[in-house]
Amino acid sequence: MATFATELELLIRARYPVIAVVTGEEVRALELISQIADHRQKRLYEWSCSTGLVPGGTSIQARKPLNPATRDPLVALDAVLELVEPTLFVFKDLHPFLTRSHPTVIRRLREIALHLKNGPKSIILLGPQLDLPPELEKEVAVLHLPVPTTEDLAHLLDQIIETVGARRDVSVDLDATGRARLLQAALGLTLNEAENVFAKIIVQDGRLDDSDVNAVFAEKRQIVRRSGLLDYYHHQEHFGRVGGLDLLKEWLGKRAAAFSPEARAFGLPVPRGVLLLGVQGCGKSLCAKAVSAHWQLPLLRLDMGRMFGSLVGSSEENIRRAIAVAESIAPAVLWVDEIDKAFAGSQGGGASVDGGTGARVLGTFLTWLAEKSAPVFVVATANDISHLPPELLRKGRLDEIFFVDLPSFIERAEILRVHLVRRSRNPEQFDVHALALESEGFSGAELEEAINSALFDAFHGGTEITTDHVLAALRETVPLARTMDEHVRRLRHWAEGRARRASLPDAPPPEVGEVHEPIAAD
Repeated sequence: MATFATELELLIRARYPVIAVVTGEEVRALELISQIADHRQKRLYEWSCSTGLVPGGTSIQARKPLNPATRDPLVALDAVLELVEPTLFVFKDLHPFLTRSHPTVIRRLREIALHLKNGPKSIILLGPQLDLPPELEKEVAVLHLPVPTTEDLAHLLDQIIETVGARRDVSVDLDATGRARLLQAALGLTLNEAENVFAKIIVQDGRLDDSDVNAVFAEKRQIVRRSGLLDYYHHQEHFGRVGGLDLLKEWLGKRAAAFSPEARAFGLPVPRGVLLLGVQGCGKSLCAKAVSAHWQLPLLRLDMGRMFGSLVGSSEENIRRAIAVAESIAPAVLWVDEIDKAFAGSQGGGASVDGGTGARVLGTFLTWLAEKSAPVFVVATANDISHLPPELLRKGRLDEIFFVDLPSFIERAEILRVHLVRRSRNPEQFDVHALALESEGFSGAELEEAINSALFDAFHGGTEITTDHVLAALRETVPLARTMDEHVRRLRHWAEGRARRASLPDAPPPEVGEVHEPIAAD
């Protein structure tokens, strides 16, 4: 926040004539501008199409227009020239008037910008979006108000606790750890959104403690839904439900606390993301869901197909808006499923069937990956390396590339146990060793479907599911790895030396009767 205020004050001191502050937090931005006006000993005026020009800080009850004619933006801009004192003029939501349907306003603002360059007055355009016409692009300096920091949210939380502290019907039970978790969950909310969700929590159950983290995530879920560009997933999976992939789980586990202030103080960078490449149905998407639960961060799914619009330029705007939503509720996990299909053909030469839209969307996404500073951890999954743009594989955009192969014997046994437990069956009552041997070449999804099929057979026959039911289902299934053997071998050949293995090296299946220690679930 200090950086933003310092930058804004620097532009004002440098006599930039027109400055655009893009934010949905109007009140917070006005407070900062008012502080700068006081510090620079400048008068402050505010304009809106409902009140016209009024002195800054005027309450809404007292905002009777001093000059009703200034509700017209042209008249208000003329009034800027008439005042000779050092002044900051805040024009709120002027962007609807900076369109082709209001050419006179555009021209007048450009003329005033040229006039104010050497004077002690500045115009600040304040609004939630910025649509500058080409005539003004060179005349306007643009700043984006960042979301509140942990310190801002901590100050707000202290104010709320102080307010409700004297009430007997409200209990506040926050130790240092619980407070840190609550503030971490609230990062990305505006101060108004955070105040609303804290108030809602207190009204709902009369207490405020670290168990209210999920309520904060629910508020973030509403933000995502309003955008219409991303999907918000609940934390329903965890690493205990992910069979195998021990090396990948270990790598992710080491980064579980990397978003904390302690990690920043230690000098750790925020993890950027990971690309999971491999055979279909082997747990790539499941890992994306599990890591958000393990890290206790919101999980957002970016559907690239939803980004592509019919209007020229709309696709690029959609991806920018989706990225902005993800950053606004950061820290978060952004899951980009089957990224190879989304950008298929975007790196090829020659004329593109989509007129280059895919390449432009890819460029916008890759630029953000390389330059993003918001704590958004990207989990991208892909099945076909031939469709992956080489720019995506460059270090610096993502932290690591993992190859997710078909599960080994030990992993198949673990996956079978996981799915039996999820269906309220005791794995000890099944010959998991025989099932794992029979299912060589099966993916995790195919193992799950075999158990489902066995359940249907047992239910139809009026008996309890047994090992024989599952064996029969496995023998009736032709695994995808056998159907697409060439594709799997090509994937393995490409990954050798180019990607890290997500699983421990395969070992020969043990003999029947050997004792096997089950792999502990994370």
